Amino acid sequence: MIELSISAKDSALSELQKNSRPWIAGMVLLGGLAALTVLTFVSIATGSVHIPLETVWQAVTHFNPESQLHQVIRELRIPRAMTGILVGASLAVAGALMQGMTRNPLADSGLLGLNAGAGFAIALIFAFVPTLHSAGLLFCSFAGAAAAGGMVYGIGAMAKGGLTPFHLTMAGAAVSALFVALSTGIAVYFNIGLELSFWYAGGLGGVKWTQLDMMYPWSIAALIAALLLSRQITLLNLGDEVASGLGLRTGWVRAAALLIVMVLAGASVAVAGMIAFVGLVVPHVARGLVGVDYRWIIPCSAVLGSLLVITADVAGQWINPAYETPLGAVIALIGVPFFFYYIRRSGRGL
Repeated sequence: MIELSISAKDSALSELQKNSRPWIAGMVLLGGLAALTVLTFVSIATGSVHIPLETVWQAVTHFNPESQLHQVIRELRIPRAMTGILVGASLAVAGALMQGMTRNPLADSGLLGLNAGAGFAIALIFAFVPTLHSAGLLFCSFAGAAAAGGMVYGIGAMAKGGLTPFHLTMAGAAVSALFVALSTGIAVYFNIGLELSFWYAGGLGGVKWTQLDMMYPWSIAALIAALLLSRQITLLNLGDEVASGLGLRTGWVRAAALLIVMVLAGASVAVAGMIAFVGLVVPHVARGLVGVDYRWIIPCSAVLGSLLVITADVAGQWINPAYETPLGAVIALIGVPFFFYYIRRSGRGL
């Protein structure tokens, strides 16, 4: 039995090394960062009033406080673009962590109810404590995500057969539906539907430095923590038996990863609303490009997630310039077909 276990561990590690492509990961990171830089300037130039890229560059490098366009760029466009970068990276990394620690290819903070739980907490705040400071709103969003995560894992574990990927997905769908229904009921009863419509649709419109300053310390810290945990997530993705045989404390790793996911999802929902599918689509793309090593999947997911959100935000403003298309709707146009494609490909293997 011991020899079989050692053989299994050696085989798993050999498979990991064979399926890792660090040179492609380097190309993805370099190319993605270059594309993200260009798209960030395009995002800043895009809006109800188009601003030439030359003016954007001047506002960034030689800010003129007397210029109205420079004021618009500095106070509205730059925080919107920077928030989009953080939200995309946060949601993508949250999805990568959840897929790695649960070995569930459909894991995502939106599909597993964390976004809906955070949105429900925000609905409660709007109804009962509308004057709460933005920092308090952020903490309540964390609490809502944590409550939803606990319910999903509890329901999935109670199902016959245990905590399988299929049970997690079904529990997440049920919890999401519950919290969305409760949020809608609160919005109707307390007549706060207009205030909550932004969080339902998801978007970056109206984001200012205040929201960005509130979000970025938590998101940056959680992203760094995810990178530090990436090796453990890789081992965990090999299976509990192999990970434990290699000395990994699987329970502590899962707890730490879940805490990071709650911070990433909670901060994103508090600022940009309930945006789904980023954490589902992006990690699959990253894994297909760089292999199964999460030391590469996580940073590549962060860059690709930022690219997806920035691109979708720009597209949402281009589709109908007079009326901005919600960011969540644009991303859903990509995410829903991908979801159905993956379900069809995997068949009943969930």
